[in-house]
Amino acid sequence: MKKIFKYLGVLMSAALLALTACTPKEEYESADVGLNIKAFFPTKVVTGQPMTINGSGFKDVKEIVFPDGISVTNFEHVGNDMIRVNAPSGIKAEGGPIKVRTDEEEVESRVSLTVGNTVVSGFSKQDGEEINGGEQLSIFGTDLEFISSVELLDTDGNPLILEDEDFYRKGTSQVTINIPKKTIYDGSFVGYIHTIDGKVFPLPELTYIPASDGGHWETVETVIWENATGEVVDWGNVNYRFGLDGHDGNNECDATFPQDVWDKIKSETFYLLLEGANPQIRITTGWWSVNLTAEDIQPGNELLADNGDGTWTLTVDLTANPDLVALLDDQHLLFTGGGFTPLKLYFSEDIWIDGGGHSEIVKTSIWKNATSEVVDWGNVNYRFGLDGHDGNNECDATFPQDVWDKIKTETFYLLLEGANPQIRVTTGWWSVNLTADDIQPGNELLADNGDGTWTLTVDLTANPDLVALLDDQHLLFTGGGFIPLELYFEEEIWVDGGDSGPKETVFWENATSEVVDWGNVNYRFGLDGHDGNNECDATFPQDIWDKIKSKTFYLLLEGANPQIRVTTGWWSVNLTTDDFMPGNELLADNGDGTWTLTVDLTANPDLVALLDDQHLLFTGGGFTPLKLYFFE
Repeated sequence: MKKIFKYLGVLMSAALLALTACTPKEEYESADVGLNIKAFFPTKVVTGQPMTINGSGFKDVKEIVFPDGISVTNFEHVGNDMIRVNAPSGIKAEGGPIKVRTDEEEVESRVSLTVGNTVVSGFSKQDGEEINGGEQLSIFGTDLEFISSVELLDTDGNPLILEDEDFYRKGTSQVTINIPKKTIYDGSFVGYIHTIDGKVFPLPELTYIPASDGGHWETVETVIWENATGEVVDWGNVNYRFGLDGHDGNNECDATFPQDVWDKIKSETFYLLLEGANPQIRITTGWWSVNLTAEDIQPGNELLADNGDGTWTLTVDLTANPDLVALLDDQHLLFTGGGFTPLKLYFSEDIWIDGGGHSEIVKTSIWKNATSEVVDWGNVNYRFGLDGHDGNNECDATFPQDVWDKIKTETFYLLLEGANPQIRVTTGWWSVNLTADDIQPGNELLADNGDGTWTLTVDLTANPDLVALLDDQHLLFTGGGFIPLELYFEEEIWVDGGDSGPKETVFWENATSEVVDWGNVNYRFGLDGHDGNNECDATFPQDIWDKIKSKTFYLLLEGANPQIRVTTGWWSVNLTTDDFMPGNELLADNGDGTWTLTVDLTANPDLVALLDDQHLLFTGGGFTPLKLYFFE
């Protein structure tokens, strides 16, 4: 079976180029560089951190000097171009370049070394909760790449050490561990987190329950880039480039990645989802110097799978050509060719879930609205039909035969928004309606979600006369006062193997891109139906509101340098004395331009006592909230 939770710090020690992307290849090949530091990794360390230094002329190096003059003479030569060494203690907090010395020469690195400081800010489970063998426990914080092990108890109460190669790491701000299925102690205890530099952090006191028999594999997709444009690749006129954050020459890239993700791209299999009728794909460097495969990849190649919906999945393993990998830091990665549009890059990992089984609702979206047009009795309608059928060129979306047949025969759902929606489901010729009366608030088919949206349950088989006309006349949603947001199916499935681990439960998502700006733009949240909450961005039913006031939740946000204040709608009481900003242990940098703020309102009971009347307000400057969610 596939190994899971592979530690992202396992790296390739490939020879790196010495010069920047603007240096001609011929000049590089003929240069006699002598003693030189080309690169070192990792660039952020703690005491005892294993490091590699790549360069040239290393055979006579006698000393490595770290920032603040810390000298190390105990290290390993690996040929003439690599040194292995452990980071010493005493490196100054602000870091700086490193130096290598021979008896006659000294050179300094172009890149500065920085010093890490692990901070743990929260967990996906809290004191007193239960966790089953086979479940996952997530740790949140900053500089979590330096966590080296987690200490639990085995069935006999002896220490059980989980090593870092079995962790799943999301950037440097989240580490997920898989609780052993059957070798875990049956009962309550406090485990411990250990770091490379000797720090120890306690885990919550949880009740551990060994897993029962049964289980299943689940595939987890981790998206690292999504295309915000629709540009079609066209042999040099349009390409897509990807590189390492902060590296010279990468300002022209479509996306750059932090070191841990970049190392994973270079060393593990990842996937490119793309669309195009007849794609021809070349994977090369930004200088077009080395190609991954001898022939361009096109339909019929075993690496390119046809998904049957107009998209293709390309499997990419860059280690198939080490010469290409060795050039990527300097020359970056380029996808070129013709006739296709990249949609997203992602990793896919199989994880094993063990336990007694659980029921899950699986949602499959088939259409999302790209407009904000309000339905208005014939002036604005939304139409859906069968791919390629005459007359369906006026539809907002058409579907392949299998999806269309499912729409006609199975229950599906329409998510919509509007203060007082009135909905008619009919044919494109307005010839037959699904229900005798239009559907509006109070109808059992229309559920109020409590956040300004509604869910309409649609079963077209309730009117066979309508279904019989749909192929020719298509399906039409009309009425007044609402905007359709999404069409989707839901299916309840039983998964053998127990709880699938902590799940993210989103209770608000931002529909705008407004940036918080000290009173000019704020985000407000309150209790449904309470006086004064008509100005809130969202209000919640009593059970969710009570949970917000009493349990830890999370705010995902984006911004280069966020400053966050959590207060009441009257600005009367703040959650914390100081505003949250980078460096605060509760604000974790996700490494992709977003941050996760851990919020526990119970830290200030005076604030909680005011929330029903004054609601909750997020203010500050330089950030956009993206969503609020619990981990459950």
